Amino acid sequence: MLEVRQLARPGLLHPATLSISAGECGVVMGQSGAGKSVLARAIADLDPNEGDVLWQGQSRNAMPAPQWRRLVAYVPAESGWWAQRVGEHFVHPDNADDLLTAVGLTTEAMNWSISRTSSGERQRLALVRALAMQPQALVLDEPTSALDASSRQKVEALLQRLLGEGVAILLITHDAAQARRLGSRFWRMEQGRLEPEQMPPEL
Repeated sequence: MLEVRQLARPGLLHPATLSISAGECGVVMGQSGAGKSVLARAIADLDPNEGDVLWQGQSRNAMPAPQWRRLVAYVPAESGWWAQRVGEHFVHPDNADDLLTAVGLTTEAMNWSISRTSSGERQRLALVRALAMQPQALVLDEPTSALDASSRQKVEALLQRLLGEGVAILLITHDAAQARRLGSRFWRMEQGRLEPEQMPPEL
């Protein structure tokens, strides 16, 4: 289980508590600027924060940050790329082949120059990069916001597969239809406050 206990950033995030079981997708929705990404970055321990996060009873505060981020991987809507070629960003490139195929890319993508990739390709590559580390939980911030319908379907199918394998997913999305397709628990963020919510209504 992924447990968030009274996680807070003064002035930005009021103490937030949630839990997501292995194989479950929890969804956080809300307006832009409501604090959703602040919550995600706090879970990943990328910014100063208070409170604790645990995976299977292991506290984030009891292990080095790199170890935590391999266990609970965070994928922002726009990930950083610091080297010239895609493959240079992968710690475990041998784990990527099946994942690339699953999101509609080929193994040739590992040889691409970052400068030639589209925003949608980078978004899928960032997800593959995180999954190649074989994390046990995922925190995904708008993972399909730059994708067309076909690519979005492929990514969602991969996420469904991961759920079936016992990966826990915390999904931040503006897409209510996507929330209904993937989610089993729901929260809404408003002005830095996280509250439980029912399943988003159909449009």
